[in-house]
Amino acid sequence: MKKINHIISANQFTKKDLREIFKITDRMKTGRYRKPLKNKILATLFYEPSTRTRLSFESAMLKLGGQVLTTENAKESSSAFKGESLKDSIKIISSYVDAIVIRHPDNKSMDVAAKASKVPIINAGNGTDEHPTQAILDFYTISKRLNKFNNIHIALVGDLKNGRTVHSLINLMGKYNTHFYFISPAKLKLSVNYKNFLDSENINYLEEKLENIINKIDVLYMTRIQKERFESLSEYKKINRSYLLSPKIVKRMKKDSIILHPLPRIQELPEEIDDDYRSYYFKQAENGLYARMALLYRILRS
Repeated sequence: MKKINHIISANQFTKKDLREIFKITDRMKTGRYRKPLKNKILATLFYEPSTRTRLSFESAMLKLGGQVLTTENAKESSSAFKGESLKDSIKIISSYVDAIVIRHPDNKSMDVAAKASKVPIINAGNGTDEHPTQAILDFYTISKRLNKFNNIHIALVGDLKNGRTVHSLINLMGKYNTHFYFISPAKLKLSVNYKNFLDSENINYLEEKLENIINKIDVLYMTRIQKERFESLSEYKKINRSYLLSPKIVKRMKKDSIILHPLPRIQELPEEIDDDYRSYYFKQAENGLYARMALLYRILRS
């Protein structure tokens, strides 16, 4: 596997890259490793809220023997509050640490950070664009549970326009013989740019109703309608309950299919679904720790 300078987009990973990352992830799950990142320091710089991504990266670094400098709300608690540019912040922070994990509301933020940084930048979500490490842990979970990489039928449900997890998953799974089904409110459909990408790569996809394909899919990937992406609360309330998963719908799924969700969830995925054996989103979140351990190991080991 080639050297990783930065993790910016899911597109940058080849099939060979993913096989190696997944093998390292398997090893991390066993706990049979020493402290390969001893004396390394990771900065987690989050300008938007996070629970799973930030804490899993920090836990991953600590488990690998490294140390962490964290900024939970960089928009308010860093010099960004005083007006400092992201470029200047990264120039300074990259002098203190060995890698930086960033979440930022600007779609172009990762390009700015990568150009300014002396150390690897890891994209933990840039605006409505991408979330590549989420896609890696998602696809790891899918491939392990289904025991295959190709010919997977996956339904992506919810906010496909703004959903950076969805965008990265399309970029990653589009490398394989994946069949995509897109289910969303009209105002939150997948952008033309992504459809053009799918068309140019001859990737199969359909915009469908969930009830029409629920018994055909291997993976049901639910996402929330993101209130923070709406200009007005009234507009959000018009469509925030567009897709609510029910036990009745779940019963129609194939026995060997799985339900995923990047979390956090709201009403689209009720707690009563948790007891169904196909519900795999908590295991998915747990796998985020091991996948991010693998990525830190690959990007930081000497």
